[in-house]
Amino acid sequence: MVTTARRRLAAGDRERGANPVELAVVMPLILVLLFASLQVAAVFLARSTALNAAQSGVNAQRLYDAPDDAGVASATRFLEATGGWLVGWEKTGPSCVITENETEVTCTVRGRSLSVVPGVDFAVQQTAHGTVERVTTP
Repeated sequence: MVTTARRRLAAGDRERGANPVELAVVMPLILVLLFASLQVAAVFLARSTALNAAQSGVNAQRLYDAPDDAGVASATRFLEATGGWLVGWEKTGPSCVITENETEVTCTVRGRSLSVVPGVDFAVQQTAHGTVERVTTP
């Protein structure tokens, strides 16, 4: 009876220590997937920030008799208030262009996404478009 119990214990000893080895093999993959998902989220947040800033610029610039720099100022204020999801936008700055006949405005915001993984970031560019308010005759 004692020898039977020893044989069963000895047969189970071959599997001892397998869990830490399996975890050591799988853990790098889990960490890569975790950081990749965080980087993807950072890119989407940067794109959303750039688009909202561009829309803010269009909304300010399309008002009736708005100053020429109203859109750029509004987009800049928005970007300064939102934090660091979009980086490097200061180099190019937001740009707002009014068509020659002054009926439409387009604002563009450029930058780079925040880097979660060192050395990995993505260029972000978002554009918003709108019609300028004006007085027309019936």
